[in-house]
This record gives sequence, C-alpha cells and structure tokens, in this order.
Amino acid sequence: MARSAQINRKTKETDISLTLNLDGRGESRLDTGIGFFDHMLDGFARHGFFDLTCKVNGDLEVDGHHTVEDTGIVLGQAVRQALGDKKGIRRYGSFILPMDETLALCALDLSGRPYLNFVCPFSTSRVGYLDTELVREFFYAVSYSAGMNLHLKILDGNNNHHMIEALFKAFAKALDQAVTLDPRIQDVLSTKGSL
Repeated sequence: MARSAQINRKTKETDISLTLNLDGRGESRLDTGIGFFDHMLDGFARHGFFDLTCKVNGDLEVDGHHTVEDTGIVLGQAVRQALGDKKGIRRYGSFILPMDETLALCALDLSGRPYLNFVCPFSTSRVGYLDTELVREFFYAVSYSAGMNLHLKILDGNNNHHMIEALFKAFAKALDQAVTLDPRIQDVLSTKGSL
C-alpha cells in the first residue's frame, strides 16, 4: 500500500494543493509561480524517488515569502500524514552531497520533535526569482510541520545556485533513507515505543 497524502490549504495569502507519494518514482508536476523553486522541488522529488504534485496560487505581487513558507508547511504536513504511525521506518537519514564545487550535508530524525539547524552562507540575495533567505524559511516550515529534527549545512561552495540545489538534493536523499521500511524494525525505532 502506497504511503501517500493529499493536502489542501487555503489562506488569504496562498492557496495550495499538494500530493506526495513516499513510495514513488521521482515524478513531479509543479507550479508554484517561482521557476527556481519549482526546479528545487523537482530535484527533491527526483532524487528522493517521491512523486510530488504541487500547485500554488500565492501573493507573489507582495513577494515570494508566503508562497515558499506555506509550501514548506504543506509539504511537512504531507510527510507526517503519509508516514502514519511510522512503524517499520528507519527514522534517521543522512547524506553528504557533492555538486561541482559545493558540498552539502543533511542529517535528519523523524522523531516527532521539530528542530532546524541551518548553516548556509549565501553570498547573494536572490537566485532566479527565489530570495535566498527563503530557503531557510522553507526548511524551517517543513521541519516543524513534519515534526522533524533537521540539520542542513554547506560544508564548501561558492555558487549560490549549486548550494541551494545541493541542499534540496541532500534533503531528498536523507529523507528517502529515513522513510525506508526496514524488515528488522517490527514496531517503531524508539525506546519510548512511539514517535
């Protein structure tokens, strides 16, 4: 049975419809109104083998903040819903991803306790039509709505496009590890008995 979720969220600032299949093939259909953000979400889906559709109508006449942050909220909700009781998952995932001169690290724990540690020294304010400061806002929203302990760090790099793309791909690979079902885990991977 596929582990999937469909989330619809509408506020005065954004109207989002998102579906996520954790057991997918890396296929995506994306329209957030921000081309570079779509490119990053496509990389996330493809490299994590997640099927993702996301349609966002946001107040881009203001700026991209609400669109990016609210998409993170909805994606985090979808991850949490698709995982259900988390029985049998590996829970932890980590990946160090090289992309040309850039080296990005992602480590995460699907513990139910949200936390974000984000160390990424961007040197420009924008890549395409995405404000670089919104990358942190996106991952903060994902981590808190999914209940995920998430560490993201740029270990080396100077091209901002490469740094952001490496973060999204490293996140995808680490999340793929964490949500993988392991036949050795009969219940949940916790001494507490629940996550």
